[in-house]
Amino acid sequence: MASPSLERREKGAGKSEFRNQKTKPENQDESELLTVPDGWKEPAFSKEDNPRGLLEESSFSTLFPKYREAYLKECWPLVQKALNEHHVNATLDLIEGNMTVCTTKKTFDPYIIIRARDLIKLLARSVSFEQAVRILQDDVACDIIKIGSLVRNKERFVKRRQRLIGPKGSTLKALELLTNCYIMVQGNTVSAIGPFSGLKEVRKVVLDTMKNIHPIYNIKSLMIKRELAKDSELRSQSWERFLPQFKHKNVNKRKEPKKKTVKKEYTPFPPPQPESQIDKELASGEYFLKANQKKRQKMEAIKAKQAEAISKKQEERNKAFIPPKEKPIVKPKEASTETKIDVASIKEKVKKAKNKKLGALTAEEIALKMEADEKKKKKKK
Repeated sequence: MASPSLERREKGAGKSEFRNQKTKPENQDESELLTVPDGWKEPAFSKEDNPRGLLEESSFSTLFPKYREAYLKECWPLVQKALNEHHVNATLDLIEGNMTVCTTKKTFDPYIIIRARDLIKLLARSVSFEQAVRILQDDVACDIIKIGSLVRNKERFVKRRQRLIGPKGSTLKALELLTNCYIMVQGNTVSAIGPFSGLKEVRKVVLDTMKNIHPIYNIKSLMIKRELAKDSELRSQSWERFLPQFKHKNVNKRKEPKKKTVKKEYTPFPPPQPESQIDKELASGEYFLKANQKKRQKMEAIKAKQAEAISKKQEERNKAFIPPKEKPIVKPKEASTETKIDVASIKEKVKKAKNKKLGALTAEEIALKMEADEKKKKKKK
């Protein structure tokens, strides 16, 4: 019979041989090892992977609003049926207003309780049962984005939330198609269900919208990324050169004040002390004058000012008596002899006008008319 020490040595030798066999091939590229092949799917977790089950039971509970009570009461049998397939119990308490999920002794998947917790959270956030039950699948995740505290002003928050939904829900529908996620905007939260890559994009778009960046910019970049992902050569390259760079156009310029205060250059020395009245008098020599001399100087200064004011007023009064400047007299020009009037022709015209009545025919015109009438009568006969 072999001793246990020999068995250990044999096992150790086998391990070292196995390590040597697992050497990395020289021709294999590292980028191929890091990339996930197309169509690859992780195998599902079955009962064979964990035949003994879980050691302890765990549970989660969440509250739901009053308006969801009627809907949850209707769809709760379907929720219990979906969770019973994974051996998870679900209870609905309408009195306290909460939902609870807990594992049983038959539960074999340790992560299913987390998915069941997400299921009841989504149901409480106004997500329909048909969409919320998808969270129990392995390749589906959820994200509940809280947007209530991102914008302080209530009116501004409502406008930005409506901008995320778009006219008749068109913006939300475009996001759903580009990210392959179901998105539900309700109250102060945005619930999203879908793949992990899509949830990452949804969170970015929602947070940018709350920061006053229109979702159309992110939708455009997502559409470009979707087309670039189809090309196998561009997968490993940077896409920054293809993505659009949007500039901020509605930047409000700060109004500049009318009076600009120019800052003086800093100097460590204090400003010079202003001169006092005594210093000024010493400089001008008034300090050494007597009281009557000072008084006389002040009176002379006052009289000089008064004389100036009187002269100005007198000038203003005299302005009314100053005659205005007359325009120079223009002499009439002599009649030119070139254009002479024909008096004889004018007299003849006046005579013709007197003989001719207004609106009447001339004698010649009457004679011609009479002849024409006689000719017509002869023709008729």
